[in-house]
Amino acid sequence: MEAALEILDSQAHRHLRLGAISPETRNFVPVLPSEFAAAAAVCPILFAKNPETGAFYVGALFGFKEGENLLVDSHSGKAPFRSLDEQREAFFVSGENIAIDRASPRLSEVSGEPLFDEDGGATSTTRHMQRLLGQIVAGQQEAERFIATLNRLGIIQPIDISLRFDDGETIELAGLYTVSLDRLHDLDDASVLALFRNGDLQLAYCVAASLKQVPVLAERRNQMLTQAG
Repeated sequence: MEAALEILDSQAHRHLRLGAISPETRNFVPVLPSEFAAAAAVCPILFAKNPETGAFYVGALFGFKEGENLLVDSHSGKAPFRSLDEQREAFFVSGENIAIDRASPRLSEVSGEPLFDEDGGATSTTRHMQRLLGQIVAGQQEAERFIATLNRLGIIQPIDISLRFDDGETIELAGLYTVSLDRLHDLDDASVLALFRNGDLQLAYCVAASLKQVPVLAERRNQMLTQAG
């Protein structure tokens, strides 16, 4: 456990309050299979490899540069899609316990929703976070199974994204992967049927179809550049 994390405790943290999600600064955020449909409606879903383990994970691409989120409205701060990973900001699972990052700007003793009531009981805010973390744990297991299945069938392929913007800048994204529809269509009937019954076929097509959001995000970036200019 990182030094900044503490096991959530009704006594030690009885005065803590939870504020709004911090302004998003990540351009690639992990997403779970249950989020694919909502994410694919507004942004690309891609595979990447964990730099420490080399294992694949799935993420939603919000922007083309570090710290860039093209989905967030610059005036309201709202976004059409917020991943579970974003929503759980400041909260983590540590074994059988919930841990919090006390350094997170989302936690304070001044403003926000209380985590515990006067008797030390968990408030609806804390119970909601418990449910959310439960969804994440279950979703991570489902994601690992989904990725292992696609990897075994050899239908995860690398994709290079190169875009030139109106200000003359060219951005190239490497180290990303998607679903190969050609390889998917070449699978034998038994494999396709197994994918269908597991729900993996729909997820695979969802990932592939989400690539149509790349030019949509690029156009949004060009519009922002124009407004800034």
